[in-house]
Amino acid sequence: MLWLVVAALAVRQMAVVLRQPPGERLTDLETWIGENGVLHLTGSLYDSDRFTGTPFAGLVLKPLARAAEQNLGVVWTFGSLLLVAALGVVAARALPGPVSRRTALLSAPVAISLLMVSLPVRDALDLGQTSILPVLLVLLGCFVVRGERAPGLLVGLAAALQPTVLLFAVLFWLTGRQRAALTGGAVFAACTALAWAVMPGDSWTYWVHHVAGAGLGGHADGLANQSLHGALLRSGLAGPPEIALYAALAAAVCFLGLRRAARYAGDGQLLLAVAVTGCVAVAVSPTAWQHQLLWVLLAVAGRVGKRASDRLVWPAVVVLVLTLPGTVLLPNIEAVFPVRDNVLLIVALVAACAVPFLPRTSEHWRHPIPADRAAPAPARWSRVPLLPLRRVLSRPNLLLELLLIRVVYSAYAHVRLAATAGRATAEHHGRQIHAVEQWLHIDIEHRVNHAVAHIGPLRAFFDYYYATFHFVVPLAILGVLYVRRPADYRWARGTIGFATLFALAGFWLYPLAPPRLMPGLGFIDTVHGVQDFAKPDYGSLTAVTNQYAAMPSLHFGWSLWCGVIVVLLAPKAWMKALGLLHPLLTVSAIVATANHWVLDAVGGAAVVALGFGLTRLLAGPRRPRPVAVPAAAKPQDGPAAPVALPVQLPRATDDAVGGKQL
Repeated sequence: MLWLVVAALAVRQMAVVLRQPPGERLTDLETWIGENGVLHLTGSLYDSDRFTGTPFAGLVLKPLARAAEQNLGVVWTFGSLLLVAALGVVAARALPGPVSRRTALLSAPVAISLLMVSLPVRDALDLGQTSILPVLLVLLGCFVVRGERAPGLLVGLAAALQPTVLLFAVLFWLTGRQRAALTGGAVFAACTALAWAVMPGDSWTYWVHHVAGAGLGGHADGLANQSLHGALLRSGLAGPPEIALYAALAAAVCFLGLRRAARYAGDGQLLLAVAVTGCVAVAVSPTAWQHQLLWVLLAVAGRVGKRASDRLVWPAVVVLVLTLPGTVLLPNIEAVFPVRDNVLLIVALVAACAVPFLPRTSEHWRHPIPADRAAPAPARWSRVPLLPLRRVLSRPNLLLELLLIRVVYSAYAHVRLAATAGRATAEHHGRQIHAVEQWLHIDIEHRVNHAVAHIGPLRAFFDYYYATFHFVVPLAILGVLYVRRPADYRWARGTIGFATLFALAGFWLYPLAPPRLMPGLGFIDTVHGVQDFAKPDYGSLTAVTNQYAAMPSLHFGWSLWCGVIVVLLAPKAWMKALGLLHPLLTVSAIVATANHWVLDAVGGAAVVALGFGLTRLLAGPRRPRPVAVPAAAKPQDGPAAPVALPVQLPRATDDAVGGKQL
């Protein structure tokens, strides 16, 4: 199945590239070998700053200018996908041993799939770049070829295409492979000298005037340049102070990163050492464009965390950062712009200099501390496979939790925005809902809306409540549960997550115009003012929200979830009463402001009920079943009492993460 996923991703990527119009696909390749490409011209490669490679790369690519451009595009894309597949296979086989049979079977297709969906590979395929080749050459030199000269030869060739890759020759030297290091340096020097002899003007421009390519291509202070030099330029520094600070930081990163890489290589984690060295090369390069950041993805080979619950944090962070843009990972808040704009560089730096990867000699390398789990729930659904799941009681990792919540919310926002079928369908569904409410004699929206609209303080209160408390209260409850009741936090988070997924299905299948957007019914939009029904306005969020995502009402659904959670968990009666007040005020607000029908609230209650039901099905009841202490373990001086979880049950086999049997 995983190999089928790999094939599907490859076909999709080829289709995405080749379906683009001729002038919009493989844009970098076209600027090199197109009709007016730089490789066809008799002048310098760097006259127009369209070519950012080394002079040796230009010398190698020159013969391609004679090929037919259209045929070359197909061959180039297919060849690049083959390089990605080879890279994934080599990386999978380079995992530090011993590895289980399952890991050996799954690692190659998983690695290729991650490479296919990563931003560097997608960018390289879209642009027609050569950045995959240096990474593959280095991995072949480190893991496939034997001896000392062949690895040095491959690293030297890779450095001739991407100069900072010469840092791998330093890694060879630090790990006792001096002959490979010297061979790599000699090959790099020979390739560069050959380019000087054939193209002296271009070589002078690249190595002296542009200092190893700095300033070629896009602006060095643009977001696409994820290097220390680019980050310092974006921060406002320029001139000699910026150059001095950049040189100092680059020297420090090289020292710390290469030291760590040599240590991991000596520990038997050569793939991690390669990844760390590549991250150093990314950070210290004058320009590190997105398609050159593939080294960072290889850092998933390192293991971080002594606890099983923390073991997935680092791989998840790397995969999410390398597959999603920063605008999805972090909110659109000015305070986090420096992190969002430099997130790839930050991950490369922490991988090179800070992440405490476990050595293979650690007792937690293969056997992390297992998480506390609840006893399995009674098998009421024994015919349903894989249910119920074993429920984890410990607190989840905060970094991973925040990152996943942000990514899931961004996906929810995109799906919600896309779930629309047009104004006519939404208004037709609105008339259906209105007719059903009239038949049920619950069509109170018009009376309530007009009554509130003519009472200024009440109108202002409901407008503010509708616009503010929808997000604040659920986030506050989740925050309190995370700190005070982690086991209940996991259970509560699952319920609101499932409820939201069910609501998305409702938005997609049944687009519905709210009362305020129904022409001819006379509703007053108290929040947004008079509406043009053809182009409804939702204030500053018009471009990022779907006006017809009304059934079910998540305003009421999330508020009902808050009320249920508070009633279940709050220790005092006044807290429970306050929790019940929130859904009552919310349903009043959505009706009074004409943003929802009464049946929308019923739909919101239904998806919340489904969320609670599915969570119980998967994770069992909210209160974990207590485990009685065995007779031999009872105290001798008093009666025995059952001990509540967290207590881990004995298991016939080791846990999936390698925990020891109790």
